[in-house]
Amino acid sequence: MSIVEAQPALDPTERTEIRNLIGHYPTARAAAIDALKLVQQRRRYIGDNLLAEIAHLLGLPATELDGLATFYNLIYRKPVGQTVILLCDSITCWITGRDHLAQHIERRIGIKPGETSADGRFTLLPIVCLGHCDHAPAMMANDVLHGNVDPATLDAMFDATPLP
Repeated sequence: MSIVEAQPALDPTERTEIRNLIGHYPTARAAAIDALKLVQQRRRYIGDNLLAEIAHLLGLPATELDGLATFYNLIYRKPVGQTVILLCDSITCWITGRDHLAQHIERRIGIKPGETSADGRFTLLPIVCLGHCDHAPAMMANDVLHGNVDPATLDAMFDATPLP
C-alpha cells in the first residue's frame, strides 16, 4: 500500500473561482462536478484534503462529494501520470483489437489498466465507451480522442512524451 501525501491547500484564486462557479448554478451542489474539474485541471487529481476543502466551499458533506467524484470516472482521486490514457473497453473496441493494445502497452511501458508507470509519465485507465465506435479501437490521451489506434500510434505517443 502506498501513502499519498496531502496536496497543498486550495489557493485564494482557486477558492474564488469555485465561489464564482457556484454563482452560475441554481444550487452549490449542482456546481460540484465542475468545481472538481476546475481543481483537477491544475492539480491533476483530487486528494482527500482537496475534496474536503471543495466540499466545505460547496456546503456539502465530504462523503457526498466523494460519492459524486468516485461515480464520475473522469475525476481522479489518486495521483495520475503526466499522460492519462483512457482505453475504451466497449464491445466494438474489444472486437477490433483493444486487448492487443492493452498487451502492447503492458509490454512497452510496463503497466496494466489502473496503473501508473514508474517514471510518472503514463496512467492507463479503462473507460466504458468513448462513443467513437466507427473508429475503433479508440482511446483518449489527455482529453484528445484517437481512433483506429494501433501499436504504432501508441509507440509514437510514448516516444513523444517527455520525462516529467
